[in-house]
Amino acid sequence: MQRSAIAMLVLVGSFACGDDGEEDTAPATTEDSGTSSTTGTDDADTSTSTGLDSTTDPDTSAGSDDTTGGAAAGCEGVSLLANPTDTSLPGPWPVGARTVTIDDLQVEVWYPAAIGSEAGMDPVVYDIREQLPDSEQGKISDDDNPWQPCACWRDLPVDVEHGPYPTIVFVHGTASFRTQSLPQMVHWASRGFVVLAADHPGLTLGDTLGSVCGAGMVERDLAGDVAAMLAAARAETPELEFLGDRIDATRIGMAGHSAGGGAIAGFSDDAQVLVPMAAGGTEPGSALVSTLVLGGTADSVVAYSQQQSGFESSPSPKRFVGITDAGHLTFSEICSLRNAAGDDLLTIANDNGVCGAQFAGVLFQCSPDLIPDAEGWAIIDDTTAAAFEETLHCSDVGSNFADLQERYPQVAEYLEE
Repeated sequence: MQRSAIAMLVLVGSFACGDDGEEDTAPATTEDSGTSSTTGTDDADTSTSTGLDSTTDPDTSAGSDDTTGGAAAGCEGVSLLANPTDTSLPGPWPVGARTVTIDDLQVEVWYPAAIGSEAGMDPVVYDIREQLPDSEQGKISDDDNPWQPCACWRDLPVDVEHGPYPTIVFVHGTASFRTQSLPQMVHWASRGFVVLAADHPGLTLGDTLGSVCGAGMVERDLAGDVAAMLAAARAETPELEFLGDRIDATRIGMAGHSAGGGAIAGFSDDAQVLVPMAAGGTEPGSALVSTLVLGGTADSVVAYSQQQSGFESSPSPKRFVGITDAGHLTFSEICSLRNAAGDDLLTIANDNGVCGAQFAGVLFQCSPDLIPDAEGWAIIDDTTAAAFEETLHCSDVGSNFADLQERYPQVAEYLEE
């Protein structure tokens, strides 16, 4: 047990230093950055240089705040409902959810569903106990369990009247799981994206705890995992056939948290938009149009300076948003997962004797001194949706960054190049 615990601490230590196999893949240097604060700066050049064709229609209502219908101008050959111009707000689509297996990966798919198809149905609730090692799942009772409700509905019909919808791949962080950033992923799906997130072997909470409790280390291949999901999105494998031709794998965005942010850094030949969170930066590539680096000034796992350096080394066009008092887990729902008694995930695991929980606490940065989750999520939802929609929806919402610090005093730093 002691040897396993030491291995766990070595794992965490290397992760915190950015040595996570794929975490430090961004080039060490680029041309002089010339980065500067752009509060109040016009984003017109950024929003029009997406590299994707757009079209306008005099009968459309792009920019409308109507979230129940109406058409929106967008990329050529794409039909979308009008999203609220405030990108922090959810979109007009109910969100469908389906669990599929892609190349032995358990993958959750959230997607724009047919309007009204959720009527009379119960929303999805995820059971976090399924993310524990098999031997530990029965230790937490239903009453003690921190259930994870979702503003989504199981197996709704996809909205075939609109689309096709761009693809967003999300990669979770160390000792985590596919639904860790559920509010953000549902937010993107509600605004017209198909979102894929896998439980990544060797990186999951269950595998991390298992490595401490005698199950041994599980080999991981994050690049291979992402490649498998992209192959499914491109219909090279059949797992996403239920989406028909409503998934667009020519327009791809990726987001990743911590080690997941490092994993997506090198996919710039596949994705037009990359969003590393609490991680580093991105690499140049033939497809990449824009990078959005999100960081927290109070991150105790990946230093804020490392996130700043990641932005500096990333290719332009790029943006950086630093959130005051945001911790490492602000970019997830983990700190807000509580049971009926108000106990958080780590407390519940420790109180019920879940093996390895005491060591996983090294990554568990939750504190009332940090920015409240709801305030942090508003910034994350707003900026990520704007970055994705600017390029993948051929939308003009990139201009939303101009007054970001005026709208959110919690934004400590905004840089753009």
